[in-house]
Amino acid sequence: MNHSPLSRSARLSLLLVAVFVLGGVAVGATLHAAGRAARSQHPRAGGPAVASGTVRLDDPRRALFRSMAWGPHRDEITAVPADRPDGPRTASGVRCLRFHAAAGTGICLQAVHGTLRDTYRAVVLDHRLRPLRRYDLAGTPTRARVSPSGRTVAWTVFVSGDSYAGTAFSTRTSVVGSDGRGLDANLETYALTVDGHRVHAADINVWGVTFADDTRFYATAATGGKTYLVRGDRTTRTLKALHPNVECPSLSPDGTRLAYKKRVEGADPDAPWRLYVLDLRTLRESPAGEHRNVDDQAVWRDDHTLVYSLPGDFGADLWTVPADGSGTPRRLAGAALAPVFPR
Repeated sequence: MNHSPLSRSARLSLLLVAVFVLGGVAVGATLHAAGRAARSQHPRAGGPAVASGTVRLDDPRRALFRSMAWGPHRDEITAVPADRPDGPRTASGVRCLRFHAAAGTGICLQAVHGTLRDTYRAVVLDHRLRPLRRYDLAGTPTRARVSPSGRTVAWTVFVSGDSYAGTAFSTRTSVVGSDGRGLDANLETYALTVDGHRVHAADINVWGVTFADDTRFYATAATGGKTYLVRGDRTTRTLKALHPNVECPSLSPDGTRLAYKKRVEGADPDAPWRLYVLDLRTLRESPAGEHRNVDDQAVWRDDHTLVYSLPGDFGADLWTVPADGSGTPRRLAGAALAPVFPR
């Protein structure tokens, strides 16, 4: 088949146009990627502004949390004005997956990135966030707490499974003095009683410690497909069931109530929990004003106010609601997790 000079010229023109278009796409993609990289270094690119600085665990003017904002300070323990949790953030340089602090003592559950796989450890911190002691963890971090005096710490990990929503998971909860003494590596070795009867079962799991003092605590124990609020005693090494269907309890500062997540009938099996408060004197429970699924161990900002995390654009946001069931939820701080408020 013969081609005229005009048709060859047209084909050449089309070829040049295609080259220019493809070249433009490549340049555009390169500039877009460069722009994304540049924005990731900008303090506001991944959420709230975060700056490096000095962070202490004993500063009464500051609240603390794990910052979830994208950028060089993601996962670092961060300080904000206690009365303005959404205010300017000062990052400590210490990264934690789970964190809690009280009376100048901190517990930080960290990932240790390896060549073949990640491992995890618990690090006890002093008031300047300097490591005092380290403990290898048997699984993925999920809960952490410090007693009000700062003399005892606890943590929970998933040994298998990665969610409380189903039944195919196993946890391990450990308690130890912040001075390194008296390690109870697995609270499942404590004597569990339910309805006055000692439970001997292979399926016992214990998680979500909240401290009353250095030796007494509350937690969740699960066995036989049911969960219970248990009162624990380190001296007698016992766990006593007090109330059913309680997970991840959190004791109020005055020691009279527990906030917790409760499975409710008719909820999505993957989002089964609502936030409740239990009066320890009467064992009467009442729902909080938050009607969304709460998969968190809430904290008390004061004797009247709960703070908890919900999924957000950067992984998690902090929300707050009154503990007495009144009011409506409001967002307290974006891109934040594991809050600690001064006492």
